[in-house]
Amino acid sequence: MAGKSTVAKIHNPLLTEEEILAMPESDYMNSAQLAFFRNRLKHLEQSILNNAGATTENLRETQFVPDPADRATIEEEHALELRTRDRERKLLKKVQQSIARLDTGEYGWCEETGEPIGIARLLARPTATLSLEAQERREMRQKLYGD
Repeated sequence: MAGKSTVAKIHNPLLTEEEILAMPESDYMNSAQLAFFRNRLKHLEQSILNNAGATTENLRETQFVPDPADRATIEEEHALELRTRDRERKLLKKVQQSIARLDTGEYGWCEETGEPIGIARLLARPTATLSLEAQERREMRQKLYGD
C-alpha cells in the first residue's frame, strides 16, 4: 500500500487541500504550497480564457430572429453573458497579478501588514492579497467613510 502513495506522488507531485491544511505553520509558503497555488491559479486563468473564447463564438453565431420576443430574449442572454465575462476579465487580471506575486515571492503575504494571509483563506480565494483581519479593517473603513 505504501508503494501506491509513492507512485501517486511521483505522477502527481502537487499536494491536496487536505495535505496543505495539515502542514505546520512553519511550512507556510514552502515550495510545495507555492506549486499547489501556482497550479490552481494557472487552471483558473485557463478556464477564464476558455470561457472568453466560448463567449466570442456564441456571439458570432447569432442569427436573425424575426420574432421580437425571441430577439429580446437572445439580446438579454447576450447582455448577461457579457456581464459575466466582464467579471471574469476582472478576475483574470487578479489571477495574473497573483501569479506575478508568486514569481516575486510576495504571494501568501498581506500587502498591508506583511503577515501570512493563511492557507484556508487562499484556498477559498486564491487571489487574496490581504489577511482576513486587514480585509475586514478595509471594509469597515469603506463602510464608515465611503469609497
